[in-house]
Amino acid sequence: MTISIPTLLLSTAITATACSAPAPETMNSTALIERGEALDAYVESLMAREQVVGMAVAVVEEGQITHLNAYGYRNAEQGLRLETDTVMYGASLTKAAFTYMVLQLVDEGRIDLDQPIAELLDRPLPDYERWASLEGDEDWRSLTPRILLSHTTGLANLRFLEPDWDLQFHFEPGTSYAYSGEGFWLMQFVLEEALGLDIKAEMQARIFDRFGMTRTDMQWREDWRDNLADGYAMDGSYEPHDERSTVSASGSMDTTIADQAQMWRAMLAGEGLSEAVRAEWVSGQFDIQTAQKFPTIQVHETRDPRGPEIGLSAGLGVETWQGMNGPAFAKGGHNDWTGNIVICQEVEERCLIMLGNSVRAEIIFPEIAEAVLGETRYPWWWTYPRLHGEPIDLSEL
Repeated sequence: MTISIPTLLLSTAITATACSAPAPETMNSTALIERGEALDAYVESLMAREQVVGMAVAVVEEGQITHLNAYGYRNAEQGLRLETDTVMYGASLTKAAFTYMVLQLVDEGRIDLDQPIAELLDRPLPDYERWASLEGDEDWRSLTPRILLSHTTGLANLRFLEPDWDLQFHFEPGTSYAYSGEGFWLMQFVLEEALGLDIKAEMQARIFDRFGMTRTDMQWREDWRDNLADGYAMDGSYEPHDERSTVSASGSMDTTIADQAQMWRAMLAGEGLSEAVRAEWVSGQFDIQTAQKFPTIQVHETRDPRGPEIGLSAGLGVETWQGMNGPAFAKGGHNDWTGNIVICQEVEERCLIMLGNSVRAEIIFPEIAEAVLGETRYPWWWTYPRLHGEPIDLSEL
């Protein structure tokens, strides 16, 4: 059904092109906004303009959380406000957290980024039921943790996008970029099979407990039910929060804005990693030249000079580029009812974390980022071509 959004959010009609509307006249969007009430007012004005039901924002600077707040509703129908401890869907922010956990294993010498998974598994990969469709294709033998974590596997983003759900390699691993959640599923499988790890337990101990994240988990918890964010699509339609029972390195993490602020504060500082491995995490592993990020396999041979101009690259579980003052990195998360993004600037030592239980939050992400961080050079046109760029005609590919 389509919701009736409370009066606070009814300032404009819903439109997919509303991101081009001017910023409120009372704010200079090209200047950094003070934290606290000024930033709160700016976010709320943008949300009202674009009919964003709910979102949360945190800012980390020089090792401190300098802003933390939630806005709008976790459930508009019931008039339930979104709070900083409301559990929201982390989506693909999971990939960054999982990668950081894997890098702790690298630091401990339990796994090597460049060791072929063929040397880690007891049997050939196609002998395992989940990967049986790769039978007869030896490309799997060249897969390494580095390739799996940098989206250069050649596998589709998700197997249900393939005919009959049968995975196949669309290019030789390590030779092109195409975002792949399946690569993270495979990395999880290798850790479970080769090292006997319980990924849920490892994530809890190495990330969530280590960084003081009390309301984050890789699996649904019943005690969240009384403070849970439901989702809202671009047209305002409502979707109850999914009770995810399967642990997925690709995207099962539920979390809060308060917990994400703690996580990104710690990861930006490199807590739990050696200096060398922390640097490896956000170093460019493979140049990204595609015209847009999705749909991954269809666009992997497209080219746009704007990516190379900013040094856009795949890091390990993140994207990297050259910001105005030096290296920057980011990770997004998305489904039809969720819009999340984290942007971090290395030299400035700061991160902006934005979680939306309304996917319409993606419309206002660039304006908030500019207000908080200044000019980031983040490739909005690549991540969100329908909102902030010019999507390519897939029928011509």
